[in-house]
Amino acid sequence: MDTALFVREDVAAASHAGRPVVALESTVIAHGLPRPQNLETARAMEAAVREEGALPATIAILEGSPVVGLSSEQLAAFAATDGIAKVSRADLAAVMAARQTGATTVAATMLIAARAGISTFATGGIGGVHRGAELTFDISADLPEIARSPVAVICAGAKAILDLPRTLEILEAFGVPVVGYRTNKFPAFYAGDSGLPLQSRVDTPAEAARLMQVHWKLGLSSGIVFCNPPPSGSALRKQEVDAWIAQALQSAAAAGIRGKAVTPYLLDYLVKASHGQTLQTNIALLVSNARVAARIAKAYSVILTK
Repeated sequence: MDTALFVREDVAAASHAGRPVVALESTVIAHGLPRPQNLETARAMEAAVREEGALPATIAILEGSPVVGLSSEQLAAFAATDGIAKVSRADLAAVMAARQTGATTVAATMLIAARAGISTFATGGIGGVHRGAELTFDISADLPEIARSPVAVICAGAKAILDLPRTLEILEAFGVPVVGYRTNKFPAFYAGDSGLPLQSRVDTPAEAARLMQVHWKLGLSSGIVFCNPPPSGSALRKQEVDAWIAQALQSAAAAGIRGKAVTPYLLDYLVKASHGQTLQTNIALLVSNARVAARIAKAYSVILTK
């Protein structure tokens, strides 16, 4: 896999030297946000990472090749392309063999980032256990990937459309630390507080970096989830979001939406039901998570280079 990666030259040099690099996923560009907000947000996330002194590396599959660090031109072309495949771990080989272009999910991005030597990754929200999974067994591939790839994931918790208590239970069973960043509660993506308590908390990038160092020095091979609530000025009320989600789930069931199509369908429904409020919150938390990830990556690089 390592020899199949195309790592942008400056990203490879920074990673090799232990300088801070932040991986960014591409599914949010191809499937998570509408145009033109998808490209605007991708650029804003990269800009936030650079402003904090780290190097952004947006990851995608381009014509069968995993690319770590899309160029500005590649990013623009990717955001404007229709019909891009959604690529998780199970899809990588097929998409690469067919020389297709694909958008990497949290799972695929983590896998590729780990192979490229990148230890910090920013996203919006991780996947998890879908509601009704006791009947459908619909559980995101993100969860086992977080358990096997040694990458710190900075996110606003799991997507609010999921079964959050069961998602936390699975992460605990997999031995994945779920740590609040300046919070004691698991965020609910659009809302800052799901009501679910977290056992661990850090308040500074240095504390987060120290936790990463200790976790991996112990020989624990899992990733770490750092939960950064959405910015207070952008967070929505949980009761209101829950009502929209209930409507979205009913609509998806009536339309027979299943599998990978469920999450994009529900997120799009929420944007319409909220008159764009969820979209604005999504964008704000994506940029915020990128900024926090850069700060953590910078603190971790200090530890690595001592």
